[in-house]
Amino acid sequence: MLRYHYMSTGILSLKSWYSSAPMPKKNETEDKGGAWIFRDIPRDLMKRAKIAAAVEGKSIKALVLEALEGKIQELEKKGLLPKGK
Repeated sequence: MLRYHYMSTGILSLKSWYSSAPMPKKNETEDKGGAWIFRDIPRDLMKRAKIAAAVEGKSIKALVLEALEGKIQELEKKGLLPKGK
């Protein structure tokens, strides 16, 4: 992990914390979600997604995850993607 910190001189420096932080085991990180940031989503689509989520009583995150899972399952059924877990 890289961290920025201010030195006493007021200069911003980059410090590596790799050696002091224990690395998580692989199975611990597999179950955790990741973070995605999307840019340049058309405003009209964002507005419609908010409305669709509200109508279904879901968060936008839940709506997007449901749509993504559905698309992936569709591609798996067609044989275009390997079957997931």
